[in-house]
Formats: sequence, structure tokens, C-alpha cells
Amino acid sequence: MRRTTLAAALSAAVALTTAVALPAAEATPHSVLRPASVSAAQPFLPPLPTTAPPVTRTLSPGVTLTALTFGRKNAADYWTAHVFLPADPGGPVGKATTELGPKDTADQVADALRQKGFAPRVEEVRSPAYADLAAGTLGWTVRIGAYAERADATAELAKVKAAGFVGDTRYTGQDGTDTNAPEKVHVIRVDFRKFHGSVGTEFGPTLHGTEPATELISLAHAVAGINGQWFYNDAPGGFYVKDGKVLGSATQGRGAIIATKGGRSVRVDTLTAHMSMRTSRGAIQELDGVNRFPGDVWNCGGDSDDIPTDKPQHDFECTDPNEFIEFTPEWGTPPTGTGAEVVVDSHGEVTAVNHSRGAAVPPGGSTVQAIGDSADWLVKKVRVGDQIDISTRVRDGYGRPVPLTRDTQIMQVGPTLVRKGKVSVNAMGDGIIRFGSDHTFTYDWTNRANPRSMIGVDGDGRLMLVVVDGRQAGYSEGLSIARTADLMHQLGAREALNLDGGGSSVMVTAADGIINRPSDSSGERSLGNAWVIKP
Repeated sequence: MRRTTLAAALSAAVALTTAVALPAAEATPHSVLRPASVSAAQPFLPPLPTTAPPVTRTLSPGVTLTALTFGRKNAADYWTAHVFLPADPGGPVGKATTELGPKDTADQVADALRQKGFAPRVEEVRSPAYADLAAGTLGWTVRIGAYAERADATAELAKVKAAGFVGDTRYTGQDGTDTNAPEKVHVIRVDFRKFHGSVGTEFGPTLHGTEPATELISLAHAVAGINGQWFYNDAPGGFYVKDGKVLGSATQGRGAIIATKGGRSVRVDTLTAHMSMRTSRGAIQELDGVNRFPGDVWNCGGDSDDIPTDKPQHDFECTDPNEFIEFTPEWGTPPTGTGAEVVVDSHGEVTAVNHSRGAAVPPGGSTVQAIGDSADWLVKKVRVGDQIDISTRVRDGYGRPVPLTRDTQIMQVGPTLVRKGKVSVNAMGDGIIRFGSDHTFTYDWTNRANPRSMIGVDGDGRLMLVVVDGRQAGYSEGLSIARTADLMHQLGAREALNLDGGGSSVMVTAADGIINRPSDSSGERSLGNAWVIKP
């Protein structure tokens, strides 16, 4: 498959932000995710260098935990003052919010700094080639000074701010370009030839609510586990299937892990999922999602009504003023508000049609909330006593149906990292290249080093749960997405997917509690869900 050039992709991305919504004919977020891209994918960089012997111990028969140390602190890395750029050329530097931009803008800011007596550097930021995107220049940064200690960079930044500019401090070891940066990696492998339990997902008492991983592992009586999906509005975000039941809305075309047989069969693919509601009187309506706030489409990638785009955009909030959202008992208390809803009992019969939202979900049943024009349709087309059938159609990147059996676990996170034994990151398709003119998100989240969590399966069929610590200068810097894919390939993965990361990256064992060093200064975060190993 021909890869998009970075310049063309970013140019097209800018164009997308000027439209309210893409035409339906263009709403093909999975079109660049065809598995044909896998065959051409190769590791981005040489293997990470091991600088200490691995330490492996057994958590349970067939379950091992290995601590790995890669790289070492580089004396050439330093702290620096990073000056932000205005989003628009010639915009006020005192209100700048973007961390990189076009060369002309960077040069203008650098010239302004020189006039104030500073000695700035203008540096190019490159993005590597991905499975669906050619390598190229992401943008240009402006930096001042090189300091061994963060305090010195902070003092320099204070002078920069006093001169009317905006910025922050950065450690170059976390730019994602130091191939020998120190990394602490924790790997759990589950060998099902010896382990007779299961690997699956868990959430707390309700989906709408978060709990620390230590609590989720304890509640599941698990041997160990790691964090799972990202979460928005205190609930998991992305397509989520537990024990064959759909609990979370899909971001069309994003990567997912599909596990069956208690984790013994695992593959990574890109998924689309469509839900529909049919009444006994013949009315049919597509649903926009399940168990999320109506109108609030985190990560976009829903349908052609999403504003400003129906393409996946990670950590970006799209909106849709006219939606149908199903709520299941697992959610907890549904949101209240204007609109309409139907209440459906465990036998599929409509017991109420309400002209506002917020009714409790019956045990074994559901409610369907509607807002905007969708609310008008709901009250006109559905009556008390109707039978409601809600079905879900899931397809993989080849267009093949994905059956939702009782032992199916699906968690859509991403991006994909390794497929069929080859590094394969769908950067555009998974939405980790930000649409629009501000590429700060792409720079910080995709290109720079961060804590990461991953799941996969190796060539021997062993399930892998992996956490890399990060944002800890001189101890463990973290990895870029490209380097994360390389690491999973190096660890022997034949299939691998990126999970939620950053401060959420945590690995827990029943015997030890947290075994890595989460990056948040407050310690362990509360999470929407987790992967757990149950005996």
C-alpha cells in the first residue's frame, strides 16, 4: 500500500478542520488500515541496548515477570528552555501555545528572542516512517540553553517569560531521539502450556467510575495485571467487549486487541463496529454508541455527523448534536438531561418512553437515550410495548465479521505496534497524527518519549503485558511510539498493541503491589479498566 507523505497528510489534515463534517462518501477512516501495509513494515531503529542482566521471577506456574534495563544516562542530554510559538504567523508571542511550528514562524520567534539578548536555537523535528505515512518534517522548535540541572533551565525560562514569551522546560533525553536513553521495562509473560487460568479485562463496580489498578487486581483476585484503555468522563473510551457483551463505543478503524479462549488466542487488528436498533413495528435506526455521554465523541471516528471530523483523532473531543446512545446496567446511573429515552426490560420490551433522559437501567435491560433530532425520531417511532432488538456488526481490517462469543474480549486502544511479526504502526489511521495546524499533540504524545503500556503475544504463543517507565530523567526516559513498536518487536512479539500510557502506565502483582514507577507525582492513577491474570 502506498504511504501518504507527511507533508500531504498534514496539509490534508489542516483542510479537515475547516469543514463542519466530512461528506459520507469520504467517511472511510479504516481505508488506510488495510493489512497490506504490514508486509512492508520494518523496525524503525536498531534494538535497544541491554545494559544489565535481565531479572526474571515466577509469579505463578506459567507466569513470569522480567525486569529489563536498557541504555544508560547520556552525558550529552541536558535541560533546556523550550519557547512556544504562536499558532498563526506573526501572532503575539506572549500568548503562544504551540510547541513547534513552521520554519518561518520559528525563525520569527528566534529573531525576537535575539533582540531581547537571548541565544535561541531553531531545531527541526522529524517524524519516522509509519505503515501508512512516509517520514518527514513535523515542525521546528525554538530552544535556549543547555543545563545539567532542571533548576537552571527553569531559571532561564523565568527570564524568557519576563521578556514577554511563553514556554516550558524540556529534557532532551525525552525527545524520543536518543536511541541509548535509559529505560526500565517490565514484562509479564503468560505461558498457557503451564498456566491454567485466564487473562481478561476488569472494571470496577460500574463502568462510569475509576479505580486504582491495585484495587482492580485485588477485586479480581488476580495474580497480576496492567492498565487498559484510556478513559474520558470517568469511563473507558473506545470499543470494549467483555465476555462477548458490547460495553464501549467504537472509534471506527482504530486498532484493537481481540482475545478469546481466556487469552489463549490473541490477535491485533483494526476494527469497525456498527450498532442498530430495530423495533417490532419495523423501524430501524443506527445507534451512535454505547455507555458514553450523548453528543460527546472522544477520539472522534464515529460517523459522518461528527464535528469537526469523522476520522480518528486521539485525545480529541468531537461533538454530534443528534445521537442515539445505549446504556447497559454495567454503566451505573445514566446521565440526565434534555432529549428523550426508551426503557427496555430484560425481555426486550419497551416499558417507558420518556421526554427527558436519566431513567435507571432495568436489570438485564437497557435504556436508549437520544438528543437533538434523534429525540424527535425516538418519541415518534417507538411505543410502550414494542419489542426492541439491538445488534452489533463488527468487522476487522479485511472486512471479515468478528464474532462476539461468550469468551470474546476486545479492547480498542492503539496504535497497532506489531502485526504478523512485523512492526506496523498506523499513525494516520489510528489518529495519532493530529489534524490541524497545531502539531503539539503529535510532538508530545507520538514523537516524544513517554511511559507506555503494551499488550501482545510472542512467537511461542505467550501473552505479553509490558510497561515502560518514563519521564524520569536519568532513570527511565520512556519511549516514542515508533520506539515502542521496536521494543515489542525486539521482545519477540508477533502481535502487539499500545495501551493507555503516561501516568496511567502501571503494573501490579498480588504479592508486591505496584512494581514499576508511575510518572505522576501523586502516584497511582485511578483507571477505567485493566487487563488481569486470574488463576
